[in-house]
Amino acid sequence: MLITTGADVAEQTRAYNQSLSKVLAAMPAHHEVDDPAASRAARARGEGAFPAPVTLPEGQDRTVPGRAGDVPVRVFTPPVVRGVYLHIHGGGWTLGTAAAQDVLLWRLAQAAELAVVSVDYRLAPEHPYPAGPDDCEDAARWLVAGAAREFGTDRLAIGGESAGAHLAVVTLLRLGDQAAAFRAAQLTFGAYDLSMTPSQRQWGELNLSLSTPIMAWFYDQFLPGTSAEERRRPDVSPLYADLSGLPPARFVVGTQDPLLDDTLFMAARWEAAGNGAVLEVVAEAAHGFLQFPLKVAERELAAQEEYLAKAVAG
Repeated sequence: MLITTGADVAEQTRAYNQSLSKVLAAMPAHHEVDDPAASRAARARGEGAFPAPVTLPEGQDRTVPGRAGDVPVRVFTPPVVRGVYLHIHGGGWTLGTAAAQDVLLWRLAQAAELAVVSVDYRLAPEHPYPAGPDDCEDAARWLVAGAAREFGTDRLAIGGESAGAHLAVVTLLRLGDQAAAFRAAQLTFGAYDLSMTPSQRQWGELNLSLSTPIMAWFYDQFLPGTSAEERRRPDVSPLYADLSGLPPARFVVGTQDPLLDDTLFMAARWEAAGNGAVLEVVAEAAHGFLQFPLKVAERELAAQEEYLAKAVAG
């Protein structure tokens, strides 16, 4: 089912995009800095287009067992828990942390009555593929085995944004039959073909949080020394995987996102494989728009809360 939204407030969204592009054009992009550690530190200090992340006391830092050692997770437990949401953050497999979206995750936890477990997976280039996917899979298997014991419920959902959406799908595929433990997936502006879909290739230099050169740089960090054909392996680019037997999913992307094709193509293949799929395309929205002070962002956050709450209740 295709839903189009945001047309009534497209002028606000378009105006914000124009302002954002001017701000980002005056700063060096990630591929121009070419130093992930420096980019991470700058983000933590709030340098750039966005403020520093806010850390909330409601977040609890824990670890879960993994094949390469303990995997850090950040956990939010609201007063009422009706389900558990395994969240995977974005950042091009290179940036971001589980503690960088406390405000949004705590809001989700309370509104949807979900315990939220956000995975602090290992980042490239220090830890290239398959380190990050391994950590996410290990966290998911821990949750499948122990959610009822830890949180009092085995009603699970999974999701993430950008690289996090990619890792959520890869995790479900790796789980095999155990993917059935998850009742729903919330997949927000994800990358599903790391050899680049047409919209990725054709986007160009315009930086609205993402551009063609930035994506190419992220892929080189995550998958160093690999060819385009190697990047189409299903465990790397899940668009090419057998998607049968996966849970219902809600896909969201904006029309001004270089990853537009990734969501359009994946939603179609998801449904063709016999899985439930809802596709929502947001007028004029850019990559990462959930973090922007926009009406479409507020609407989308509320829609995600409603979708996930219903998924664990039904």
